[in-house]
Amino acid sequence: MATSYELKQHVETLLDDERGTIFKEAPHRVALVYPSPYRVGMSSLGFQTIYRVLNQREDIVCERSFLPDDPDLYRQSNTPLFTYESETPVGDCDVIAFSLSYELELIGIMTCLELAAIPVRAADRGENWPLVIIGGPITFSNPLPAGPFADVIVMGEGEELINVLIDWWKDYDDRERYLRDVAALPGVYVPSIHGETFRTVAQARDTCLPAYSPIITPHTELSSMHLVENGRGCHRGCSFCVMRRTTNGGMRPVAPERVLATVPDYATRVGLVGAATSDHPKILDILCALVDSGREVGLSSLRADRLNDDFIALLAKGGARTLTVASDGSSQRMRDLAKKHIKEKHLRRCAELVRDHNMKLLKLYMVIGYPGETLDDMDEMIDFMLELSSICKVALGMSPLVAKKNTPLDGSPFEDHKSLETKIKHVHKKLGRKVDIRATSVRWSWIEHEISQGGFDMADAAEAAYRNGAGYSAWKRAIRDHKKGITPLRIPESERLQPGAILPDELASI
Repeated sequence: MATSYELKQHVETLLDDERGTIFKEAPHRVALVYPSPYRVGMSSLGFQTIYRVLNQREDIVCERSFLPDDPDLYRQSNTPLFTYESETPVGDCDVIAFSLSYELELIGIMTCLELAAIPVRAADRGENWPLVIIGGPITFSNPLPAGPFADVIVMGEGEELINVLIDWWKDYDDRERYLRDVAALPGVYVPSIHGETFRTVAQARDTCLPAYSPIITPHTELSSMHLVENGRGCHRGCSFCVMRRTTNGGMRPVAPERVLATVPDYATRVGLVGAATSDHPKILDILCALVDSGREVGLSSLRADRLNDDFIALLAKGGARTLTVASDGSSQRMRDLAKKHIKEKHLRRCAELVRDHNMKLLKLYMVIGYPGETLDDMDEMIDFMLELSSICKVALGMSPLVAKKNTPLDGSPFEDHKSLETKIKHVHKKLGRKVDIRATSVRWSWIEHEISQGGFDMADAAEAAYRNGAGYSAWKRAIRDHKKGITPLRIPESERLQPGAILPDELASI
């Protein structure tokens, strides 16, 4: 069993390998918590940006914490969740801010709160508890399932709004009055006041762009990489995507000189992050400057119809060995339904570019399970994958459609499990060893779909699943009970945590 000392020593080892960590003291302390492990959280540009923005203030110290890799080690050693920079218990901070990226991280939020000896429900927290704020990418779609766990939710782009919320928090000594007043602010969602009502998504001023990471670490999904956006939003209209052109004014490109100015001298790898990085009108200028400086370069969200010989030559020179693009439809009919204006000719050209520039792999991402999709659509995809595999090595990732709120496909049903599994097996059988196939779990995609389409009721289901181990069977039972109108089990008031309490043994064993 790990001791509290050993857990903190592990954190100190991570900090020793970071560049750009901020250590400071200030009158007020914010715990910025990511409800997934460190290696995932430190790849989040939004998380790192809020850390940087808050630490620019003289009156605030913002310190990070993460969902432990093994929460049971914290429970067994009676170690409270603590911040990385000063090892301060998260429950002792003035404000706890969560960055929530996807639906299943609700489990991580509950775990982190209980490890911090804080009631998971906002309704069970009074004046003496830290203010709990939730923000992050999920707020562009559907924050309602997270609502009962938050005092305040920042909708959309939070760089400016988080400062306003903390400024007001400092000036209030009455939580109810504070919540009532901030509830009137655009972009602020107070679940206890607004109920199950969607609020306007906030937009940061262009002068706040670009977002970039202050910390570089080797212990993350994007190892030792400086992250920076070259534009925010997207000008395309894909029907499955939350970040489409109608969201916050479409794509807002950032001038190349502003992107490049964020890169520290010691950064040897740079990742351009965004919903449409390759659509930037001056993307080649940015890539040229980075590659000519001797840095490795990576890009997210490459669009097949934007790639050409010059583009791939720069990527290859910048160290890229894999080209990753999205098809997002098994057939042209499905791509048209998704309003994904990618044709076979664009994907075929990508394969040729991989071959011509001696890259190792073309990786394609595919959404399956659109309304009306059949095995004929899958066969069209299979034939095309075989064609591509004759040009270069190909890997195929398949994910079932998870319809999101605030998209044209909102409300689309999740395809029958058996039907999806049949399609995936069909692809495996036909492609054999010619294509490396990775398919996202149908069962967990269904859970994500149920949460993404839900409201406060899915907070009840999430808590019920959490109390029963958070495995698939626990989720399935909780969602089934919810649909039958069965109220999930809640902890009695007498057994709920009080400010400063040690996590009870009966909760620590969950």
